[in-house]
Amino acid sequence: MPLEYFIFGVITFLLTGAQCEVTEVFAEAGSQAVLPCKCNPLYPFIPYIIWSKANKGTVWRKDRNGLQYWGSSWSPKVTQRVRCPHSQFERGDFSLQINNVMEEDGGVYTCRVEHGAQVVEQAVTLRITKVSVSSSVPIWGNAVSISCNVTPWPHGASVRWTLNNSPFVPQTGIASNRETSKNVVREKATARLTGNWTCVVDYKGKEGRASAALTVRGVIHPSKDDFKVYTAVGSAVTLPCVFSPGLIPSNPVWEKLKPGFLFKPAPGHLPASFSPSKPFSPLPYDQSASLKEVEFEDEGRYRCSGIVEGQQLTRNMQLVVAKIHSSIPSKNTGSVTLTCQLTDTSEVTNYEWVHVVYDLNGTQSVGFIQKGKTLSMSTVTEENQGEWACHFYGKHGLLGNVTYHIQLMSGLSGQKPLGVSHNTAALVGLSFLLLVLLLILAQMYKNHQRRKRIFQYPALETIVHTVSNEREERERNQVKK
Repeated sequence: MPLEYFIFGVITFLLTGAQCEVTEVFAEAGSQAVLPCKCNPLYPFIPYIIWSKANKGTVWRKDRNGLQYWGSSWSPKVTQRVRCPHSQFERGDFSLQINNVMEEDGGVYTCRVEHGAQVVEQAVTLRITKVSVSSSVPIWGNAVSISCNVTPWPHGASVRWTLNNSPFVPQTGIASNRETSKNVVREKATARLTGNWTCVVDYKGKEGRASAALTVRGVIHPSKDDFKVYTAVGSAVTLPCVFSPGLIPSNPVWEKLKPGFLFKPAPGHLPASFSPSKPFSPLPYDQSASLKEVEFEDEGRYRCSGIVEGQQLTRNMQLVVAKIHSSIPSKNTGSVTLTCQLTDTSEVTNYEWVHVVYDLNGTQSVGFIQKGKTLSMSTVTEENQGEWACHFYGKHGLLGNVTYHIQLMSGLSGQKPLGVSHNTAALVGLSFLLLVLLLILAQMYKNHQRRKRIFQYPALETIVHTVSNEREERERNQVKK
């Protein structure tokens, strides 16, 4: 009897054109999977269609009378996850749609279409891809693993990872990545791992994808150590230290690290103008500090730290201070040289000098622009006096700037000496007038003192007046003669 069925099946295959093809379909967990089942357009009347899963029985069936049936585990009474669109039947498309696929939906499915004596049968392997994270929101420094699961697993498939649409390169020297298969990534949680992880599986020309988001909690700004903060001498600056929203660090501490300690930096003294964050800040996860007036000596490395869930989180940053050094101007030539100086130039790619000009309304405009670290002026004139700003740039744009004010003084300008001489003459004249007034006051005081001494002896005063009158009388008589 079995031999007869086998012979009948072979004859049916040869005479009716029955087909049996295996197709690979990948679908991400939670998405919609479409299992293809296509054949040549059949006769207008309704065929018999049945979808079944290996070892699970019927998934969906449609009889010739048009009635539909679902398997017990696919019943639409709970949620209708399975359907076969009737609108495609006339085109010979009997594909099965499975909504919100789950890992247990993975497996081998069979589509069988009977149309009279013609039988079409196709096999489809549905593989469900899913990315799992050991902890979706790990704390900075904790171990985290990201796994790529495929059900059923395709033996011989290649796996690659992307993070934020860029190929992910594991950290060198982490043994766990070399010892485990490529479908698992094990790393220490850092800001580098934050983003959208995508697992890409290649198998027999088909590609499966699945993604998951990973957020690492800790110090989010700065996002990495050795972050550089640029400022100018005399200005105020903020040293950022912002934890993830919701993380309130206990015992927050700021330190300035002594230079020369690479592995275990020793804390030093904080600057006099240093001001830590307020203990009752409206944003307790923001532990940023500030310096009210930066000095050139305040440059160096700073560290903020706090304890979160029993683990100490730290972030190191570097304060880079800029200033302008001016050469001693020559009284003979009036030349001035300005040099832009930074405590760390490792990120600086170029410098730019800008002459800042203000009009009567206080509106700022940019005048002369010159490239280079040093600005030299052979002669200081009214046109180039005023505010000069040194802008310094890195690979990604402007890093910061520092300004210097040039004053027009006598001896520095050979072109405009007249205005300076007028000021000098006015100053000399004012000094002479003041000297004359002082002499007059001194003489008046001297006369006053003399009269005061005479009034103390009335008889002597009478004799002096009498002698004076007689002398005047003799002089008049001599003139008359």
